[in-house]
Amino acid sequence: MKTILVGRKLGIEDVCCVAEGGVAVGLDPAALKKVRANRRLVEAVLDGTEAVYGINTGFGPLSDVRIGRADLGALQLNLIRSHSAGTGRPLERPFVRAMMLLRAANLAWGHSGVRPEVVESLLAFLNEDIVPVIPEKGSVGASGDLAPLAHLALALIGEGEVFEKGTRRPAEEVLRRRGVRPLRLEAKEGLALINGTQFMSALGCLGLGQAENLARHADLVAALTIEGVMGSFAPFDPRISRVRPHRGQTLAARNLRALSAHSEISESHRDCGKVQDPYSLRCVPQVHGAVRDALAYLRATLAVEINSVTDNPLVFDTAIISGGNFHGEPLALALDFACLAVTELGGISERRIDKLLTPAFNSGLPAFLVRTPGLHSGFMIPQYTAAALVNECKVLSAPASVDSIPTSLNKEDHVSMGATSARKFLEIADNVETVLAIELMIAVEACEQRRPLRPALPLRKAIRRVRAAVPPLTQDRVLAADIEACKKLVRGRSLLDGLDLA
Repeated sequence: MKTILVGRKLGIEDVCCVAEGGVAVGLDPAALKKVRANRRLVEAVLDGTEAVYGINTGFGPLSDVRIGRADLGALQLNLIRSHSAGTGRPLERPFVRAMMLLRAANLAWGHSGVRPEVVESLLAFLNEDIVPVIPEKGSVGASGDLAPLAHLALALIGEGEVFEKGTRRPAEEVLRRRGVRPLRLEAKEGLALINGTQFMSALGCLGLGQAENLARHADLVAALTIEGVMGSFAPFDPRISRVRPHRGQTLAARNLRALSAHSEISESHRDCGKVQDPYSLRCVPQVHGAVRDALAYLRATLAVEINSVTDNPLVFDTAIISGGNFHGEPLALALDFACLAVTELGGISERRIDKLLTPAFNSGLPAFLVRTPGLHSGFMIPQYTAAALVNECKVLSAPASVDSIPTSLNKEDHVSMGATSARKFLEIADNVETVLAIELMIAVEACEQRRPLRPALPLRKAIRRVRAAVPPLTQDRVLAADIEACKKLVRGRSLLDGLDLA
């Protein structure tokens, strides 16, 4: 079994791999030495008389209150219990596993001043596949993802609930039966477990993988639509991108050229009188490319964040310094940008769906691609569904990061709301996945109605894979199942097998 070590640089793909399970997670030996060394500095504070925030003081606006050494364990325990105030549905297993990995990685850099046992407790939960019950709502993304991380820590100490093989049970019962010792918190450790951006980072990493997959599929689906409506691939000429060389645009145009090579449909109308296609067809590289560039920005931000220390205060060999690395603004802005971008991917897809169904644009195909108009409605209503989903995405795209509601007696007077940005990002990605599935289903039907003319070979392969899951629409039937089947194809990525797409 593959082993991923915390205390070394993580890739976003490592996070996704651990989230799904099937890999072991360990602590890098060199990192273990750093963790132990900096813990000694924390213990030196405990032997002294200086008040140091987070170690022998209260928290937030209570940071001026000095706590006696005998009460420091109770202080950390109270912190976890009081901050476990989340609400909403429990996070799904992959997101919780990603959170645990990222929290362990954060602590393994050695700047949090915890004992090795804290890191090892997180790794034990991962390797035993014990999944804390973490409500999805409650973080403002500034003093860290306090509430979600507190629910995670609650399970580590043997309180709260966990999922064991999908069944929700008391943490204490599961730990006892599995032989996992509950973590006993010492000075600084409760705070170290909840100060950080691991909730929004975990959701961001997994959402990014889904969004990048959508961007690749969008090029394939758009190419099918262009074939279906007998549109032109001329706007994807490399000379056009060369004089406006955004990376995303260049890659999307290259994909579209590769997907359309040697198309019988395209060749059949090379000399037609049509001058220009609508923007939703002609400007695919510009729109899809801009989406890719926005997602690249999120990827770069996450790559830094998951290898950063977002605890507070931080321990640096000879000094303990209080700062603000827990503030989620870098992620909040990047996630909001990604929300806007993926919404645009859905918006242009819905407009292409309209073109497939409208005789004024689809070059001779019947309205709604229905073979017996009037008696049958064909693909009329899936476009309604797509429109509803895109509308929802537009509402969800309102940036959370521009808002700030002060907390903690106004000491935390500017917060990022990045956790909201992360949750919206996942919802938008799921909606757009469905919109692309609807376009895929309809575009395949349009291409097949062009027979005996055939689309390009890569598109014929995709059509065969769709047809293995969804039969042609010869008369009205329930289409919800067909949409879900196409959505499964998009999510499973089998449509891209054998295609050399960027």
